[in-house]
Amino acid sequence: MAYVTTKDGVEIFYKDWGPRDAQVIFFHHGWPLSSDDWDAQMMFFLDQGFRVVAHDRRGHGRSSQVWDGHDMDHYADDVAAVVNQLGVQGAIHVGHSTGGGEVVRYLTRHRDDPVPKAVLISAVPPLMVKTDSNPGGLPKKVFDDFQAKLAANRAEFYNEIPSGPFYNYNRPGVEASEPVIRNWWRQGMMGGAKAHYDGIVAFSQTDFTEDLKQITIPVLVMHGDDDQVVPYENSGPLSAKLLQNGTLKTYKDFPHGMPTTHAETINADLLAFIKS
Repeated sequence: MAYVTTKDGVEIFYKDWGPRDAQVIFFHHGWPLSSDDWDAQMMFFLDQGFRVVAHDRRGHGRSSQVWDGHDMDHYADDVAAVVNQLGVQGAIHVGHSTGGGEVVRYLTRHRDDPVPKAVLISAVPPLMVKTDSNPGGLPKKVFDDFQAKLAANRAEFYNEIPSGPFYNYNRPGVEASEPVIRNWWRQGMMGGAKAHYDGIVAFSQTDFTEDLKQITIPVLVMHGDDDQVVPYENSGPLSAKLLQNGTLKTYKDFPHGMPTTHAETINADLLAFIKS
């Protein structure tokens, strides 16, 4: 397996598939998953002639289960370590959920990388938690409860999330896929409990407002209007408005995990944006 060692000694697992001279697409996964969550996208874009790269965030998947550094600055710096080792500056960066926040922080923290375009899918920016300046956010208790459930019985909690809100399998008329649920659970349980516990704070309490304002490249913001994990009204439209060159694409009734449940639609729209 392929790893990059960061400045603080963390081993970051990555996948790097496709022609060395092709345009690179770098995928950033959501909490508490791994690069495996991008299978449908990586196989699709590989077939389209692209080079595709994805990593397991620190404490997730096959990367080191370190106890510290589970914040957006470290996440972004870990991405830079992979980018620099592979020499894939100028890649197009695509992030889902927490990975969308990681993309935003990478773009503003590592400005020397000439990223031409980026995509945020069901992403956590601008800010998930409710504050005086973010009255539409979710109460902090929601995320405190996440941490309590994770600490009490992570295996049970990681079955509850994909079985219900992540893929909208709790909506009337939506047929659940047991293999998809099991794959989510598998990915989650590969990672470390401490990393995932701290990651809840990272994805819910990091304010990306100023980051978004600084980004000038074209950014496609893709969000389902029935996202039960990162509510649409306080995320996608606000991010697109804050971005200098953002485009919002809204998907009626799509869930948070739409890259999996609606891969064909998402892949086609990603390809169109990348080629535009």
